[in-house]
Amino acid sequence: MRVLVVEDNERVSSVLQKGLKSQDYQVSVAPDAESALKQVKLLDYDMLIIDIMLPRMSGIELSKRMKSIYPKIPIIMLTALGQIDEKIAGFDAGADDYMVKPFDLRELYVRIAAVLKRNKEFGGWENNETLDYDSLSVNLRSKSVTRNHMDIKLTPKEFDLLVFFMRHHETLLSRDEIARNVWGKNFDTGTNYIDVYINYLRKKVDKDFETKLIHTKSGHGFILSSKE
Repeated sequence: MRVLVVEDNERVSSVLQKGLKSQDYQVSVAPDAESALKQVKLLDYDMLIIDIMLPRMSGIELSKRMKSIYPKIPIIMLTALGQIDEKIAGFDAGADDYMVKPFDLRELYVRIAAVLKRNKEFGGWENNETLDYDSLSVNLRSKSVTRNHMDIKLTPKEFDLLVFFMRHHETLLSRDEIARNVWGKNFDTGTNYIDVYINYLRKKVDKDFETKLIHTKSGHGFILSSKE
């Protein structure tokens, strides 16, 4: 497996490079976004690890650029702050997971394995190109969403969340189930991310339509259903 580490701190990038190599990953290092964009054109990478604080172009912007060109490439973002707004910005930019510095390399190895596994499973969705429920339709190949033939624009993580709901429509889903399947098993369920993203999704999917599809079951979780 080939990993690209995008980190301008030489000490941190050196530690990551040595640690990942010890796990039999092939590792390349880029000190900034421009170098990273050049490297991904030369080699196929299985994973990107991107620091948010990069010179000239931020890790957030780099992730957006990467996902626009290579929508399936898994990304783990590194942040020194761990603030809610920063993490949400990272997910909206297409990050699959995040880690707050300083962190134990053993946790990073677990996160990488989980993201790669999850992305492989998500890639299997394209065996069925569309998911349909009630008036809602999701095209897994083009990453487009429509309801009553009206386009709905979603961020990458909102799209992943909707797909999980669509694949389990009329099934009550707990916060833990959503966290494990959309964000990965190491997601911090003590945060309110799940509620934040479901509110984002509800505003886009339900707000302009009489029939509401995304419902909250107080104390239990959430369900996608036209019968509520």
